Amino acid sequence: MDVGVGGALKRLLTVDDTVLNDDFSLSSDDDDPDADKYSDEPDVESVNFTTAENKMDTAKKPVSMRSFLRRAEREYDEAVEKAHAGQQDKIELDLDDMKRRLSRFFHLPQNKDIVIREFAVGVEGRAPWRGMVVYVDGLVDKNVINWAILEPLMVWSHLADDPKRALTYVVDHLVPGHQTQLIEKWSEVVFNVLAGSTVVFLDRCDAALVVESKGWEHRSVSTPKMENVVRGSQDAFTENFRTNTGLIRMRLRSEHLVTEIHAVGNLAKTDVAIMYIHGVTNPKLVKEVRRRISDIDVDYVLDAGMLEQFIEDRPSMMIPQVLVTERPDRVAAMLAEGYVAIFVGHSPVAIIVPVVLWSLMHTSEDTNLRIVPGTFIRVIRWVALLTALLLPGLYIAVTNYHSEMLPTDLMLAIAGSREQVPFPVVVEVLLMEFAIELIREAGIRIPSVIGPTIGIVGALIIGQSAVQAGIVSPLLVIVVATTALASFTVPNYELSMAVRILRFAFLIAGAVLGFYGIAILFVVYVVRLSMLKSFGVPFLSPVAPISGAARDVLVRGPIWGMNKRPAFLNTLRSWRQNPMTRPWSAATRREAGEGDGNT
Repeated sequence: MDVGVGGALKRLLTVDDTVLNDDFSLSSDDDDPDADKYSDEPDVESVNFTTAENKMDTAKKPVSMRSFLRRAEREYDEAVEKAHAGQQDKIELDLDDMKRRLSRFFHLPQNKDIVIREFAVGVEGRAPWRGMVVYVDGLVDKNVINWAILEPLMVWSHLADDPKRALTYVVDHLVPGHQTQLIEKWSEVVFNVLAGSTVVFLDRCDAALVVESKGWEHRSVSTPKMENVVRGSQDAFTENFRTNTGLIRMRLRSEHLVTEIHAVGNLAKTDVAIMYIHGVTNPKLVKEVRRRISDIDVDYVLDAGMLEQFIEDRPSMMIPQVLVTERPDRVAAMLAEGYVAIFVGHSPVAIIVPVVLWSLMHTSEDTNLRIVPGTFIRVIRWVALLTALLLPGLYIAVTNYHSEMLPTDLMLAIAGSREQVPFPVVVEVLLMEFAIELIREAGIRIPSVIGPTIGIVGALIIGQSAVQAGIVSPLLVIVVATTALASFTVPNYELSMAVRILRFAFLIAGAVLGFYGIAILFVVYVVRLSMLKSFGVPFLSPVAPISGAARDVLVRGPIWGMNKRPAFLNTLRSWRQNPMTRPWSAATRREAGEGDGNT
């Protein structure tokens, strides 16, 4: 027994350095000729993808930042060029050469997702004509391939001898696909195969036929998860790219609505759509959006959240400089105003640019409300925004520095409630704020069935227990709970997140300098916001700088009086409706100076 215990202690206190002699290592091994191969099977056509980027060099000399960036750019471009080597070549005539090229590009036979189906098409009175189709299993509708591609090609009997005539005949008469395209480069072949289309090759034809056959599984249109409304549409974007653009087309039935599709990414292409209304949207804005997206040089863009960080003016600012929404009705309304919408791959949201601060506090429901209810709701939102941002800091400033501002009874009540609390006010507030943030994050991460229950029960238990234990005062629980409710009232998630973080900055400022610290920090941040721009538009427009715009900024304006589009967008058509939108109304005619209103 003693030997066993002694041996265990010896092994516990002894450093085993035999792991340093392990034969396996991820570092480059120049002695291994097969170091860059993924299997023991011989490649059909081997390509050396080793570049200066993945060569491990332990003896590096210090270099300047400019030299480092130039070298990194050169190494990245070299790696991208080698990864796409040969894709700019034209398609060969021989079918066997085509198959070898496909095996090289898609790493066959190791890659089991790529399907190559060879078949024979007959020429009347002659030897069969060889062909093949290529597609990605899981991205296509196999019924389309079987009945709209393979069946017509495998049963025909009247095919001309000329390859060009044969391919033209296939497109015009034999393939009933609703979208077909002839391509001549391998880069187009790779792109269309990975996009979910089926590519048809015929022997002795120096071109290929692309047939639309996308058919992957996706979620159907459902209700919004983050932007719920009482009055308004109840559909939201999904993870299907074309469904999202179709939801906009369904609402905005204009022949001037333009959808441009760009591909972003070097390792894997992601479709990015730019939507705008030709003749309304400022062409400079469209060119700037197009330029920023085309200049993105990255391997892969996963979601809209990644793209917005690439195209924002100041990504380091916590305030979002783009508007992200999941509601098609809001996107359609803002497109009609002259904004630009961006859709990223299979992301269930759209990005609207440019954006101003006031737009982040609006909802799609505002348009459906009358003036007084709409203004009332917006005033509540602005009060909630200031409450979520400043209330904890103001509480600390009042209790520490400006207690004379409170009524005597209230001051004595606060002092009495804090009599048994062992911590300073700032520590007390930080503990409660941390607890609230912890409960909020936990409510998001745990399963949705028990998430709301855990949030409510956790908040009640922690608050009640903290008060009974004398760790926090009852008044502070009310302050923190009111702050949390106010933060939920902010309609934009990114803005709400920024308010949650900035609240701690104002809390510390109030603890250090009281009202003066809060006022100084508030003025400094407002000045920073006044200097911020979103795609050339000042972030505080039309308030700072003042510009002519519709009466729909801080409060809800009358819909019949908002005749012009926002001036800060510099749209090609400034008027969005006839000034006499209610010609049957006597009051409207009097305001326009047409008659005495009695006719």
